[in-house]
Amino acid sequence: MTAYDAFVASCKLNATSVYRMSIACLPHLEKSKNPFRSREVQNMNTVQLVVLVGLLAVFTPLSLSAQSPTTFSATQSDPVALGWMKGFPPPPEKRIGQPDSNYFSFPKLRWTVCHLRELLPTTQVSRGLGAALPLERAIDNDIDDVVFKPLGGDTTMSWKQSLPTNYTDGMLILHKGRIVYERYFGCLDESGKHAAMSMTKSITGLLAEILVAEGTLDETALVGQLVPELIETAFGNATVRQVMDMTTALDFSEDYSDPDAGIWIYSAAANPLPKPADYEGPVGYYEYLQTVKQKGEHGTAFGYKTINTDTLGWVIARTTGKSVPKLLSERIWSRMGAEQDGYMTIDSLGTAFSGGGLSAGLRDLGRLGLLMLNEGTINGNRLFPAEAVRSIREGGDKAAFEKAGYTTLPGGSYRGMWWVLHNAHGAFAARGVHGQTIYVDPTADMVIVRFASHPIAKNAVIDPTSLPAYQAVAEYLLATESPEKDQAR
Repeated sequence: MTAYDAFVASCKLNATSVYRMSIACLPHLEKSKNPFRSREVQNMNTVQLVVLVGLLAVFTPLSLSAQSPTTFSATQSDPVALGWMKGFPPPPEKRIGQPDSNYFSFPKLRWTVCHLRELLPTTQVSRGLGAALPLERAIDNDIDDVVFKPLGGDTTMSWKQSLPTNYTDGMLILHKGRIVYERYFGCLDESGKHAAMSMTKSITGLLAEILVAEGTLDETALVGQLVPELIETAFGNATVRQVMDMTTALDFSEDYSDPDAGIWIYSAAANPLPKPADYEGPVGYYEYLQTVKQKGEHGTAFGYKTINTDTLGWVIARTTGKSVPKLLSERIWSRMGAEQDGYMTIDSLGTAFSGGGLSAGLRDLGRLGLLMLNEGTINGNRLFPAEAVRSIREGGDKAAFEKAGYTTLPGGSYRGMWWVLHNAHGAFAARGVHGQTIYVDPTADMVIVRFASHPIAKNAVIDPTSLPAYQAVAEYLLATESPEKDQAR
């Protein structure tokens, strides 16, 4: 039985593991081979082909589909207009749920991102019992008219036009701590929660940076010293910092066209649903991490692999005696004035998915962005040392990052699981597939939070109409600043 076969058996044609793969694989799929040309695919049975076709519906960044026009616009694919899960009960053709394998395929994706806890087991990120601390508002509708030129484009686009172009579900802009722009679309409203995808990595990374800044976690320590179960793995002789910055050298393939690739075993292990009687693979994130071998030298190249974040989550738990969701609640969520609880998906052993499992409200991620902007303070209260954010803003190894070939982030780096642009404004960001973003611009005193459900997952497709838009809004806010206008607000 290949790793792919084990994955199919484990999934039982459900999309639970597809969700994890959408987080783990998609930043790399533009480099993948055409799976339909492989001998393994030609030899697949009907069940396997059904699963693979379902995966390809999610993993759209194959060279052909990445160049093809999107079938449905944001308006045409609006989950409310399409009537997903409406009715008591919903008609069969409008249902999305287990054990179907396609709830992360487009356009169902646009409903799913707001309803993950209805499909997967989750654990709470508690906001505590205190009152929420409201954010001041100073709405500026003129932001809709800000124009910019997309990367590689010849014509301009307005901010308002960019929102449906990027299949935006929620958009929040904070300037000088106040909400100046807030919009909701599709499955999301102000009371709803949305999948943060790989922005979860950045929050896990922030927790680690806090522990390092406080002296609780030694970034130079070997992972195997902190988690003995990993001594004989690729992570055993990697430093905590190398894991935090994803400069580990791992024998871990995320090529889904390879039936023996590690991503299949990882996804089968992470699947929280019951395993079949003949399943012999690892169960849960922790067991899988104990199988990863080293390939190359740590510290020489950046390699975006979700299992680094799973490992960091384990290091955090062992260091503090608390799970990532528990620590996140105690250190940040319950102290920043959050309006809503967050939640994280879990494996069958209750381990949270540190690499992509968080769902939260738009304004609460805005509060998190303010914490990053203000180096650990919000509402006049310091939640963690400023050094945690300063470490991230310094950035990582640019030479190591350049080897990964992120063409829309030239001169960028990766530090503490945050993407550092090293532009003139010193911007840095949390990013997730399908368009999720927390964008922090210290020069403009601005935070942008976007939830989205773009049909193509990789940010390289979305960046051309996103990054210059963020810069244009930052410049607009800087240009319109004046004591008189601030007083009028």
